[in-house]
Amino acid sequence: MAALSDAKRLVVKIGSALLVDRNTGDLREHWLRSVAEDVARLKAGGTDVVIVSSGSIALGRVVLGLGSSHLPLEQSQAAAAVGQIQLARAWQDALAPHDITTAQVLVTLEDSENRRRYLNSRATLETLLGFGAVPIVNENDTVATDEIRYGDNDRMAAQVAVTVGADQLILLSDVDGFYSANPNTDPTAKRYDFIDKITPEIEAMAGDAGSGLSKGGMKTKLMAGKTAMAAGCAMAITEGSVLNPLTALENGAAATWFKPTIDPQTARKSWIASMKPRGIVTVDDGAAKALTAGKSLLPAGITAISGTFGRGDPIVIRDREGRDLGQGLCRYTSTEARAIKGRRSDEIAGVLGYEGRAVLVHRDDMAL
Repeated sequence: MAALSDAKRLVVKIGSALLVDRNTGDLREHWLRSVAEDVARLKAGGTDVVIVSSGSIALGRVVLGLGSSHLPLEQSQAAAAVGQIQLARAWQDALAPHDITTAQVLVTLEDSENRRRYLNSRATLETLLGFGAVPIVNENDTVATDEIRYGDNDRMAAQVAVTVGADQLILLSDVDGFYSANPNTDPTAKRYDFIDKITPEIEAMAGDAGSGLSKGGMKTKLMAGKTAMAAGCAMAITEGSVLNPLTALENGAAATWFKPTIDPQTARKSWIASMKPRGIVTVDDGAAKALTAGKSLLPAGITAISGTFGRGDPIVIRDREGRDLGQGLCRYTSTEARAIKGRRSDEIAGVLGYEGRAVLVHRDDMAL
């Protein structure tokens, strides 16, 4: 069993049913405060924490008096617009007593499918975590339509875990793990403590997406598990309605752990190295030495650029002797990169006419 306190970076997914009382539509404040206690304890131990939280529509529909019936798209988006304020304030109020800064991050599917937007999201989340903040990530339901929706928060949480390079993802659910069948209807259903490979047999046990105990069902949780494991991130499904659910999990509460065979950093480097490069940047000896020491690539160290590429595209990094040092995801277009080639980072804004990233390729987006 993985220990949450050993995680360097943890993503926790919380669904609407845990955060909002199904009968009254009220926020479960006592439960939320207990989760905040868990988060504060983990952060005090050195773990970065990101929360993927539903609840904006559930909270907003109460404020607008929309009842519990199915909402058309326009009313759902309106409820989300009202509820997002409620949700952000709820998390802020819960974490503030622990001197934890809360940040709201709204995303859509395009933010992970578009490489440029993915890099921007990653950079923002990394910066927030560097400041010690806890990002509260939610789908931007005020603008998201079916074409640009994740569709379920399990999938979104797994993608967030990949984006931030998390080594653990916890899905707080209404069931205490993955079962061979629905335990509510099949007394012979067996819970799996560990799954190290999602086989067709395991997938068959999950049934259809709408047949599970929670919204989206077990099928979406397996999809999240596949995404997380491929990125080197361990994932757990556990029952989340109890007070201090993360402490309960660490103390041995029932759960199913999905165990990857590689770590997040190795998985990410392999992904970057496997991409087809769109261009080449040549660096001077000083930059080459800095890269081998684990530094990022700065514009000042670049001597030549070839190819046409956009922000987020993979590029080869080559030394003056023509040796390929590796490749990485560029934070500038080829046109911008040519303009700032050889320039110090503090000169970038003057050259481009707007503030840019301090580095051309960040060390976390590089495979040498």
